[in-house]
Amino acid sequence: MNLKAIRDKKHLTQEELAEQSGLSIRTIQRIEAGQEPKGHTAKVLAKTLGLDLSSLNKSHEITDTINYSLVKRINLSSAFVSFIPLLNIVLPLILNRRYKQNNHLVREIITLQILWSIISTLAFFIAGFLKLTFDLHHQTALWISIFLITLNLVIILVNSANIDKHKELYFKLGFSLI
Repeated sequence: MNLKAIRDKKHLTQEELAEQSGLSIRTIQRIEAGQEPKGHTAKVLAKTLGLDLSSLNKSHEITDTINYSLVKRINLSSAFVSFIPLLNIVLPLILNRRYKQNNHLVREIITLQILWSIISTLAFFIAGFLKLTFDLHHQTALWISIFLITLNLVIILVNSANIDKHKELYFKLGFSLI
């Protein structure tokens, strides 16, 4: 789908898109004629149209807009299973595959949960080792697990609120593992 198709889908004229984005009408016309948007222009167009910046590709096409409601649900799906190891990764992967929301936000959400699982598992084992080494209270591992699960829930909820408000993640890594 090209810029003109996206603009038409959003019921915008070239003039309205230029006004909303702060770009000139001539710039909009050049991009619709096939010129590739670069740098600031690409960022402004993506933000104005609610698109993923990576969807502005070399063939001058723009993919469908991100379904932020679905991205938020995929993010929240981790919260419901955050106390079950690895399910906080598997459930978002299943939803991503089912609803075909393979965009940078979903990839970062899943990457964040993968890294969270690795870090929390390591923390749990380190806590167990420290408990044995320093003869700590027998419920130390339980309290560390509760703390880690609570922290993960806070990250998920803050990211969900930020998706609603700013259409991006608050806690983001800047890379994805998937």
